[in-house]
Amino acid sequence: MTDNVTLEWLVTSRKNTHPMQLPDHVIGRKASQEELKGSYRRLCMLYHPDKHRDPELKRQAEQLFNLVHQAYEVLSDPQSRAIYDIYGKRGLDVEGWEVVERKRSPVEIREEFERLQREREERRLQQRTNPKGMISVGVDATDLFDRYEEDYEDVPGGGFPHVEINKMHISQSIEAPLTTSDTAVLSGSLSTHNGNGGGNINVALRRVTSAKGWGEVEFGAGDTHGPLLGMKIFRNLTARCFVTAQCGLHFSSRGVRPGCTTMLARHLDKNTMGYLQWRWGTQSSMNTSIVRDTKTSHFTLAMQLGIPHSFMMMSYQYKFQDDDQTKVKGSIKAGFFGTVVEYGAERKISRHSVLGATVSVGVPQGVSLKIKLNRASQTYFFPIHLTDQLLPSAVFYATVGPLVFYLAIQRLVIRPYVRAQKEQDLEKHRESSASDIARKRQEAESAVLLMQESVRRIIETEESKMGLIILNAWYGKFVTDNSQKHERAKVIDVTVPLQCLVKDSKLILTEATKSGLPGFYDPCVGEEKSLKLLYQFRGVMHQVLSPEGEALRIPKQSHRIDADT
Repeated sequence: MTDNVTLEWLVTSRKNTHPMQLPDHVIGRKASQEELKGSYRRLCMLYHPDKHRDPELKRQAEQLFNLVHQAYEVLSDPQSRAIYDIYGKRGLDVEGWEVVERKRSPVEIREEFERLQREREERRLQQRTNPKGMISVGVDATDLFDRYEEDYEDVPGGGFPHVEINKMHISQSIEAPLTTSDTAVLSGSLSTHNGNGGGNINVALRRVTSAKGWGEVEFGAGDTHGPLLGMKIFRNLTARCFVTAQCGLHFSSRGVRPGCTTMLARHLDKNTMGYLQWRWGTQSSMNTSIVRDTKTSHFTLAMQLGIPHSFMMMSYQYKFQDDDQTKVKGSIKAGFFGTVVEYGAERKISRHSVLGATVSVGVPQGVSLKIKLNRASQTYFFPIHLTDQLLPSAVFYATVGPLVFYLAIQRLVIRPYVRAQKEQDLEKHRESSASDIARKRQEAESAVLLMQESVRRIIETEESKMGLIILNAWYGKFVTDNSQKHERAKVIDVTVPLQCLVKDSKLILTEATKSGLPGFYDPCVGEEKSLKLLYQFRGVMHQVLSPEGEALRIPKQSHRIDADT
């Protein structure tokens, strides 16, 4: 929540009544009871039914007066106000009123409300499976660069390179919460490589023993590695250090193969972790690494000594601070098996999808292109092997090809799809809130009519001392140079409501949404809005454009309009 809020509440009574939205004056979140009373008295004077003789105005004033009174009853009560200060509007639902009835202090309110939240989370936990999956399809495209043309001269169709899928891997896992501390995990995988394949299925039972650790027992079976019995343990040793251990027994026709892995990790500073890992078994090794992750970059330095592989690796990733969460990365890895250099990028292409591409160049591995698509909790991975040699043409096409393809898909498919999806979501939001907006509009128009007499007196007072006069004010979406063709402005006139808020030649608006101000409503639901004012102070013209969600305080010297303008 922000430090400033409007008194625009969803007030729900203890009985079965409908929630009512209440416009009110703008005050700070830490406003005292005296400030609250002052705002309440001001609105009561503005909306009091006895001040209006016209039957229609009297009826409208009575409705707004009752809303103001109900909101004041909530805000003047320390317990119910504490709920709003801690949890906002959602705190004033059924659970919130239960808290008011049972507890007395804000601390007790917080504890009781958090208990109710935990109960709701536990109910949601019983329905959550958290599925995760991965599909990997390996493509052998070496015929594009490595073949000899004379070998295919007499073969039918030999003029076309031969590209084939040589391996595939599919894995999936789901979680089934048994209790708040126990979880069952079911996972399985299928793999095939050059016509030979197999699969396995695993069942794991995980228990959270305390806030410092958890343990897991795993059972597995399959034709890839045979039956499996394993155990995992995680434990926080200190606030900055933790350890994990994993042991397993693989049963096969060749006998029992034991294996064990232990990792010790420690926070070196706020953004840096150090890891030390030991692995015992058929492939024993010791690995140490340092990982530094900040808002703009990710750096890893690792070294492994083991059988049969020993290597050193360094990688760096730069994170652009844009809406698409673009990242570029590069790494180098050298060891007994050779040297590999990788570089690539990834970018968010929709709300739940991230697309990435990496070029791998190594000796003796050759050149490969790896494409990865993350869609929610599912991963699709496509490693494409281009050549066993270091050919400049393969490196060039592996680099430029995905970039050109992405730009074309981005322009022809992704952007139109995202734009259409946003428009569809916006239209649904408008339809669902149409009745609510119509009611708010009616309340705003009623409030403006009831403000006329007060505004007339305020203007007379301000004119007598050359004070603050609001000449014109508009609120909504304005047409700019960046707006789409044929797009129209969607604004409402809020001159009267803002003049009504002027006090002692000052107008102060907090960071809260301005659609909650008296006499305001939202003219363009779901779209960016601004407040544009043309005002006069000490006989000089001023103008300002204030974006939604920003505080505004006038008059200001920087708002003056020069005589030459």
